[in-house]
Amino acid sequence: MEQNNQIFGIRAIIEAINAGKTIDKVFIQKGLRGSLFNELDILLKKNHISVSFVPIEKLNRLTKKNHQGVIANIAPINFYDLENLVAKTLESEETPLFLLLDQLSDVRNFGAIIRTAECTGVSGIIIQKKGGAPVTADTVKTSAGAIFNVPICKVDHIKDAIYYLQASDIKVIAASEKTDTLIYNIELNEPVAIVMGAEDVGISPSVLKIVDETAKLPMKGSIKSLNVSVACGTLLYEVVRQRIHI
Repeated sequence: MEQNNQIFGIRAIIEAINAGKTIDKVFIQKGLRGSLFNELDILLKKNHISVSFVPIEKLNRLTKKNHQGVIANIAPINFYDLENLVAKTLESEETPLFLLLDQLSDVRNFGAIIRTAECTGVSGIIIQKKGGAPVTADTVKTSAGAIFNVPICKVDHIKDAIYYLQASDIKVIAASEKTDTLIYNIELNEPVAIVMGAEDVGISPSVLKIVDETAKLPMKGSIKSLNVSVACGTLLYEVVRQRIHI
């Protein structure tokens, strides 16, 4: 059974996955068992689909339909292949500017970032299949429709995406307060990708180890951090500022 951007029931979700529907996230009732569930579980793992095991009360709040213990969110967009997008971008006349979001979880921050990315000419946004914010109706609304204009790629691991960008001669810069380098002192006229971290923990230490550079924004107040969407917008507009005279 399907309604708007949701599918209910184990068999319906299995059929949707096999039909090639883009499933963004699946909510499964804790303790669910059975052969049909096992079939679904294998499919979810094979396709690297994000899963949350939740109490039945959570599912009942999501829908009043007969969900059979499983609800899936269908992504309202089609995701791009990273390799194809990078190749296409490098062939264009524009200087590549990619954005990687490492475990960002808030859908409204995600939507706000997409909106700013569209306004600043970002070539593509890269997110991880598991652990990141899902693409929901709230994401679409907060992005003011920009989500339909900015290519978004889903990858198994952010680190693999970074290695691929670096192999494509795209410099990867991580936004981190654990550095003395200001973003204003980094050359951004060349192909670059900026990594933003999660709202609460920032960028993963393993990701920080492999980026080409780290950069921060100056902080003058007593609060030492910005909302991630605000910080991202500020960083992206520094790229625009440096490139605007090219």
